[in-house]
Amino acid sequence: MTRMTRNEAVSPADVPRTPAHPVEANGVRLCVQTFGGEADPTVLLICGAASPMEGWDEEFCARLAAGGRRVVRYDPRDTGQSVTSPAGAPDYTFNDLAADAVGLLDALGVDRAHLMGISMGGGLAQCVAVTSPERVATLTLVSTSPAGPTGSELSPPAERLRASFADPAPEPDWSDRDAVIGYLVAGERLFAAPASFDEEAAREMSGRIVDRSTDIEAASKNHWALREDEKPVTVRLADVAAPTLVLHGTEDPLFPLDHARALAEGIPDARLVTLDGVGHQAPPARVWDTVLGAVLRHTDRN
Repeated sequence: MTRMTRNEAVSPADVPRTPAHPVEANGVRLCVQTFGGEADPTVLLICGAASPMEGWDEEFCARLAAGGRRVVRYDPRDTGQSVTSPAGAPDYTFNDLAADAVGLLDALGVDRAHLMGISMGGGLAQCVAVTSPERVATLTLVSTSPAGPTGSELSPPAERLRASFADPAPEPDWSDRDAVIGYLVAGERLFAAPASFDEEAAREMSGRIVDRSTDIEAASKNHWALREDEKPVTVRLADVAAPTLVLHGTEDPLFPLDHARALAEGIPDARLVTLDGVGHQAPPARVWDTVLGAVLRHTDRN
């Protein structure tokens, strides 16, 4: 049976939360927000590429915290109000982003956490799991792909994405708020499954992102232009010791479902939960009951 936690009966509206605030982590300034009690097990949410903390919906975070978890979301470098580099010229690597997650745990005084990463954040979580296994209680990998070799070829992105990558949409005027919001919404639409795309919600979220970003151009570009690591981390799925939950949409156009199956088959004792009709996106509200139930059960361990 799932352990009863002290916050289990708390309404999400009553969950304590901090304002987004800066901390020094791994030698840089990162902006962070926490939900829930400090004594509860920590779930660190790791964003996908070019995504600030808003990539993890505030209500989703509150509902997860209401289940007896201390939930942490943050702006990765170059997003939101964290440290920035010039647009198109990031001064850091993929390994640095992975080290930032560990540095953030240090800054918050957390010895061991449950890591939940989406897309690129799932790759970062896999790296942390093999380089700092003592810091990882569990892994939850959302809409992501193996961060290392699998021994078999995985499906390419859907044709609509390949066409977009070959002929990308023109950049907006980065000083024009409405134009940038439209650009971000179009990007969200491209990756989401049509039945799971909520344009009104995407537009509202994009407006919040634009309004609190130090440099929205850098936020949109720099994770796609990372400096190369001198010694990239080699992730062998068989070496991932943390209990792992894989959550994946059946309509993901970037990482088709065989990417999730490769994770579940390659990581010892991993469990796969598919999300019907969901694309490459944060889990939409209609599947939150499924996702939150699975995550709470999965993280019901020290």
